[in-house]
Formats: sequence, structure tokens, C-alpha cells
Amino acid sequence: MSVSADDFRSALSRFPSGVTVVTTKDADGRPHGITVSAFCSVSLTPPLVLICIEKTTASHDAFSESGVFVVNVLKASHQHISEQFAAPAVDKFDTLSFRPGIDGVPVLIDALASIECRLQHAYDGGDHTIFVGKVEHVTTGQGTPLIYHQAEYKKINS
Repeated sequence: MSVSADDFRSALSRFPSGVTVVTTKDADGRPHGITVSAFCSVSLTPPLVLICIEKTTASHDAFSESGVFVVNVLKASHQHISEQFAAPAVDKFDTLSFRPGIDGVPVLIDALASIECRLQHAYDGGDHTIFVGKVEHVTTGQGTPLIYHQAEYKKINS
């Protein structure tokens, strides 16, 4: 039995997830970043996380080649940041405040959490690449997370 892409996407949209902006830099030192919801922890010892990036994404090669990346967990007030990094713009970093993280990769200053990683493995995942990173440094902030559920941004009511 075959599952259509639309049916699969519809089923997956029922699962709420946090929203992240994942950043890296290319060989020329230019920053790259994309909105990613396919992120999770893999192991506590050693500390490992994974992200999944579509192979056709303009920044895919930068993530493959850089060897480092930062997962910036977005706050409920960061919907505009998620939308900015989901768009195919070249000036995504111009209007936001970042600090240099691991090997100079941009870390969003106002993130709910930032997880700086060194790439350990990259696996084929169909139309995506699964990147596993060893966590080198974490920063945490205050607030509630931005959530994506059934193709809409949502906030947790506390």
C-alpha cells in the first residue's frame, strides 16, 4: 500500500512541534540559516541532536560542508523570524541580532535556547539529509516556545 505525499504531510501536521532556525556558514564565511521543525535530541551521553534539511534547499551544501551548526529554538514572539528564514531571501541576517558561536556560526541573541553543534554524521533520508551533531555549548533564555501545528503557528497558553 502506497501513501501519497499529501496524506503523509496531513498526518504529520497533526503532531505539534517546536520551531527552530538552524544556522551555519559556508567556506567563504557567509552565514546561512533556515527554519527547521525536524529537530530532536538523540542522546544525552554524549549529547547529540539531529536536524533534517531538504536536499534542494539553497543552504543544504553549506550545512554539509561546514562541519558546524547552531540550533536556535524560537520564542512565541519569533514568528516573524521563522517566516524570514523560511523565505528564499539572501539578507536573512540583516535585521536581527546575532553573536558568533562555534567556529563563528551565528547564534540568535534572543533565542529561547541555542544549541551549538559539531557535525558527527550525515545520513541519507530520502529527500532530506539527516545531520547528527555533537553538542558543544548551550545557552538558554526565558519565555515560551513557538509551536507549529496543522500548518499554523501557535503559542502555548500557560
